[in-house]
Amino acid sequence: MRQDPTAMEDTWLARAKRLLALSETGQHFTKDPFDRERYDEIAAMARAMLADLGQVPISRIEGLITDHAGGYATPSIDIRGAVIRDDHILLVRERSDGRWSMPGGFADIGSSPAENIEREVWEEAGLRVQARHLYALRHKARHPYPADARDYYKLFFLCDEVGQDDPKTGSETSAVGFFPISQLPDLSLARNIERDIAEALETLSNSSATVLFD
Repeated sequence: MRQDPTAMEDTWLARAKRLLALSETGQHFTKDPFDRERYDEIAAMARAMLADLGQVPISRIEGLITDHAGGYATPSIDIRGAVIRDDHILLVRERSDGRWSMPGGFADIGSSPAENIEREVWEEAGLRVQARHLYALRHKARHPYPADARDYYKLFFLCDEVGQDDPKTGSETSAVGFFPISQLPDLSLARNIERDIAEALETLSNSSATVLFD
């Protein structure tokens, strides 16, 4: 049974995000200048609501949320790669918050999901990998990640190493290493939670594993 989409995210946060998405979509499709003014006003109200809910200045909200290139508003995509060696998971320490996560980031336009995560692992951990299996696809708002004004899907890939080199840091990471599930460091929870890591290990041990999704 699928979860209520507001079960893990505050109801008003979910509504404000949806209101902003609807206003941006309306701005894209309308040809009536009066309707455009109304959509602009709705968008401004939605951003103000998000700023109030997050107790941050509106300028910060405007910096977090893109205008979706003036098109139909859709979620962004975050991709993470699970690289496992001897039952230890590869984690990188993010320079941005000093916490640890599986390598990854927002998907770049022009590359497939597999190409994106293979590049992210190389850039953040210095390892060549091949994406083998998509083991989870999640709507962030439905799971116990920290609340976020942005809306996005999270894709988790199980990756195989090409060779077995020593990992090394990249421009966005300050440390890198392999950790057992019982001794995980302080995780960057907006990027991954412990369950994401546990499910990667479970998928590795289950040859018939399917994709977990919302």
